[in-house]
Amino acid sequence: MAKVNQVILLQRAEGEFLQGNFENALRNYGLILKDYPSLDEATIGVYLSDLGVENKDEAQALFDYYQAIKDEKENAVEIIDHLIETLDSSKHEIQKLLDPVEEIEYHDGIRYSDFLILVEDRGSFKLAFEDIMFSTKVVISNKDDFIDFVTKLSKEGFDEMALSYLDATSHLFGNDQDILALYHVVSGR
Repeated sequence: MAKVNQVILLQRAEGEFLQGNFENALRNYGLILKDYPSLDEATIGVYLSDLGVENKDEAQALFDYYQAIKDEKENAVEIIDHLIETLDSSKHEIQKLLDPVEEIEYHDGIRYSDFLILVEDRGSFKLAFEDIMFSTKVVISNKDDFIDFVTKLSKEGFDEMALSYLDATSHLFGNDQDILALYHVVSGR
């Protein structure tokens, strides 16, 4: 009877996960682990549900990958755990680089938000960028600003500079599709 309950509980938790109800799935997988602490399916479910709260696509991709390898590889749990750790580590490193850290000295640079004010004052991205490009660094603190900046560089004819920014930083973003798409934006002009 316990085996049936375990299966039913797993199906319920997986159903919540597949519907994108990651908080409910996390709760259900947690309840399963309370009764079956060594159950790999529930352990992975907890990891992926927690990840799903932050990033649905990553969680779904890892879930699909786990489903594909769980019967073939006896270390499937370790593989998924390692992938999650790698994702977390990469995100942490990127965040450290992009966060507006107190140690950044702005005397040689301008925050992107301040640069956009300059663009507004000058009436043109190109004019504002030409004013600062040799004397001041633009300090970008998040992915969206980076995408916006590189897109505008390309749009205004600074393709080589846009490619330089992409080449210098794309490794920080891994296989982030938004960043990789910028190569098409720059080369497709």
